[in-house]
Amino acid sequence: MHALLEFLLRHGYLLLLGWVFAEQAGLPLPSVPLLLAAGVLAGTGRLNIVACLLASMLAAVAADTMWYRLGRVRGIGILQWICKISLEPDSCVRRTEGIFEKYGAKSLLFAKFLPGLNTVATPLAGVFHMRLRRFLVFDALGAMIWSATFLGLGFVFSEQIERIAENLRLAGGWALALAIGGLALYIVYKILARKKFLRDLRVARITVDELKQKLDSGEQLAIVDLRHSMAFEADPETIPGAFRVDAKELEQKGNSLPHDRDIILYCT
Repeated sequence: MHALLEFLLRHGYLLLLGWVFAEQAGLPLPSVPLLLAAGVLAGTGRLNIVACLLASMLAAVAADTMWYRLGRVRGIGILQWICKISLEPDSCVRRTEGIFEKYGAKSLLFAKFLPGLNTVATPLAGVFHMRLRRFLVFDALGAMIWSATFLGLGFVFSEQIERIAENLRLAGGWALALAIGGLALYIVYKILARKKFLRDLRVARITVDELKQKLDSGEQLAIVDLRHSMAFEADPETIPGAFRVDAKELEQKGNSLPHDRDIILYCT
């Protein structure tokens, strides 16, 4: 933390501006330690807390607006592309759409506190054509709440944070090794869980070409569109003859599906 404090003090508000923008733009550069460090420096009178807050908000809103425009221009495809690089791509789109459907623009107020939702909430606002003014108001409020939370924690607990950082420094590389090891174990667990999921799913999977051959041959099939309602609104095209059921309702409506033919389920 001491090295981070000195680095931040040397480069000032421009570092905070650029770092937060880079993280919100999608680069793996966590801003929370930097915001805490800026709060610590503000608590000791070496930085201005208001200037730190404004720099962080400006950077976050600028990056978020870029994602909003991409979502508006590229549609639901941009969200699916983002989710492909996540550790849980199978549930990324649906989970995000569910939160956005439930809270709407209010989801932007807390999105930055939730891993995964932070990056995808802003393009999703563009996908569903939220008015720009409404987006900017809620996004700016969300950026302010997020920035003020960590700057405020650093400001209030500046002495304690510096003491903890000093203890970690004295612990040497062991603390860093433990942190890196824990993160590596978590990533390995997620990768193995995903591989198991795909292996279990593959035995019951049908390709697009195989489905087309069955349809062309006149085979009687029950095709169920499991896409979320918001994904369906953004891209209403569907396979001919398919009927839409939300995945959450599939278990309740399972008895209504025909039992005399193969059932094909598909989603995003």
